[in-house]
Amino acid sequence: MKQKFQINGISCGRCIARVKKTLEEHPNIEKVEIFLAPKGATLITMNEKLSIGELEKQLNTLEGYTIIEIN
Repeated sequence: MKQKFQINGISCGRCIARVKKTLEEHPNIEKVEIFLAPKGATLITMNEKLSIGELEKQLNTLEGYTIIEIN
């Protein structure tokens, strides 16, 4: 299952690598694709749907990033 998100705070390739690694550590996340154009656009492939709260909790291990779902 793929879902679209916007991650705010992404500004460079290093940010992308850090956020991608952190999100992919969650057992229900298979793959994370983060783009610089448009900045912070994210596609997450999951084994089962995670709530935005669960994604925020995983992302909160890093500082300076927020995530919202895009329909």
